[in-house]
Amino acid sequence: MSDEFVALGHAGSDAYVGLETFPNPGVERVEMVSDELTAVCPITNQPDFYTATIAYRPRSLCLESKSLKIYLSRFRDQGLFCEALAVRIRDDVAAVLELDAGEVGVTLRQKARGGITITASV
Repeated sequence: MSDEFVALGHAGSDAYVGLETFPNPGVERVEMVSDELTAVCPITNQPDFYTATIAYRPRSLCLESKSLKIYLSRFRDQGLFCEALAVRIRDDVAAVLELDAGEVGVTLRQKARGGITITASV
């Protein structure tokens, strides 16, 4: 881990180099919530809007929030079903935190489109 964050303190996604971490200062559980996640339906190309909740019990590392915000924004043009997106986010977060996938919980709540909402959890 670098002593200096790349995303934090810099505007825009040009500063994104991936999910960044910092040493756990002693917390037992972290939950991060964002209502700014957007992807597109891989069939219709219509936008899907989500509230994402990411929860984990950190060992030695915690996830830096600005890099997470930029990471989530990178899905806006990608065609992914809600369920596949939840798994991808979980796997990416687990990898950077050096945790097993089962130690990271991700819940995506897709906002209503066509009168249907979806909640996918892993």
